[in-house]
Amino acid sequence: MTSTLTQKIIAHAAGRDTVSPGEIVTCKVDLAMIHDSGGPRRVQPILDKLGIGVWNPEKVVLISDHYVPAFDAESARILDIARKFAADQNLPNFYDMQGICHVVLPERGHLKPGMFVVGGDSHSPTGGAFGCFMFGIGATDMAGVLATGETWVRVPETIRIELTGGMRPGVSAKDIMLALCARLGMDGGDYQVIEYAGDTVSTLPMPERMTLCNMAAELGAQTGIISGDGTTADFIRNAGAHPGDIDRWQNDPGAPVRETHRIDIAALGPQVAAPHSPANAAAVAETAGTKIDQAYIGACTGAKLVDLQMAAAILRGREVASGSRLLVAPASQKDTAAAAADGTLAILTAAGAIMMPTGCGACAGYGAGVLAEGEVCIASTARNFRGRMGAASSEVYLGNPYTVAAAAVAGEIIDPREFLS
Repeated sequence: MTSTLTQKIIAHAAGRDTVSPGEIVTCKVDLAMIHDSGGPRRVQPILDKLGIGVWNPEKVVLISDHYVPAFDAESARILDIARKFAADQNLPNFYDMQGICHVVLPERGHLKPGMFVVGGDSHSPTGGAFGCFMFGIGATDMAGVLATGETWVRVPETIRIELTGGMRPGVSAKDIMLALCARLGMDGGDYQVIEYAGDTVSTLPMPERMTLCNMAAELGAQTGIISGDGTTADFIRNAGAHPGDIDRWQNDPGAPVRETHRIDIAALGPQVAAPHSPANAAAVAETAGTKIDQAYIGACTGAKLVDLQMAAAILRGREVASGSRLLVAPASQKDTAAAAADGTLAILTAAGAIMMPTGCGACAGYGAGVLAEGEVCIASTARNFRGRMGAASSEVYLGNPYTVAAAAVAGEIIDPREFLS
């Protein structure tokens, strides 16, 4: 029986030789990730009622990223709960104000191919970029995981996305995902696994692969996944960990998939999603000329080091337009340090960008940078649902970092390739 990578990981976690799509199995969890918003303040009361603690502190990662830095007394209280939980449960892997969970987790070497991982956040599929089966669960299910080290899963089918061709200047993984959202819809994944493959994927750096898997959530998939290779192994080693047996965690030749979509990336240009859904995506020309009040480069999807470098390629020698503002919230402290070291931050600030704290911030409607009634924003985030970034009457467009930076310079949505030599 041939198996997909997903089936292999689930079978191993379930103590089985093989599993088939549709089966419901109980799996041992290799790692559980929680954050300040949906973590301790939600799960601790449940654990307290049960009179138990975390099943294995070594296998739990806690990251504060939603309410950091505290912006009012309530956010300070939530962070205090998280910090006390980490101390009470003797969690060795607590990253306080170090960045967004989906970025911090791999950059600290916690993910490698073959792992069965759960996360307390809807964008937990990001971990699939490292050959893991990682998906998001709610607080009640997470409490069960923390108590027992196990969870159930229905074995999903795999939807294969084959990407071929080289990306043109001004195009990034974000454009691939927006194009897929338009093509397949927000429920196109039908709670299955989106597997990315093809020669385009093999050339992408890990941060771009993370964007592909991250936004599998926007396709309605349970998770996204990419088989590990030399690029995966190099990233993990640089994070101070061992990549394990990558050759073991690959698809069997001829393993059955539910459907396959083939996309020629060489023909793809910058995409922009109009309010209020990522599925409202089209070529940037469709929304060009839309005036903006704010441009926002942030979130796990759009503020990693490579994203900041994309923005800098546009902003070098230019300034943010009068009447517009550009906010930049790097995805992690490590990315901030790297961007400072290579001169990226200097380019951004010289152009007039306002540097924000590392964390989820305005992407999720927390803290500084939220929108007023009627304001228009273009963001490098993954979602533009009504009211997500502030007032319900505000409008959020989505684009890649090139496009967001170009809009900040022009004061309106514009094709970023006009600024690329």
